[in-house]
Amino acid sequence: MRADRRPRGGGAAGGGVRGDEGTVRDPAAQPERTRMAWRRTTLAFAAVVALLARGTVHDGGPPRQYALAALGALVWLVFLALAHRRIGALDVPRPGPLGTRTAYAAAVCTLAVPISGMVVWLW
Repeated sequence: MRADRRPRGGGAAGGGVRGDEGTVRDPAAQPERTRMAWRRTTLAFAAVVALLARGTVHDGGPPRQYALAALGALVWLVFLALAHRRIGALDVPRPGPLGTRTAYAAAVCTLAVPISGMVVWLW
């Protein structure tokens, strides 16, 4: 029995695509990996915002720290909406590329939370 479990025959069976080395790859694997990456990033983002909020509440800082923690939570919600939108776009047979506006918005959200965390820490 063959160890690599590739289908027998000349072509790619089961809708697979031949890769560079002649191996059969699953075209649905890339969208699934992308979907899982968006979910992982959203979860990590939530942990950072939770730590930001915990530090603010635990230290009992001035109202501006609470405002920055609330801003971090709002930015996380925007990122969550972007991630949910992208995950939904991956449910088609051939998903399109990530839009430029979505990419910029995700980058701004990703940079806004650490910056607000640094501002809270420095105050």
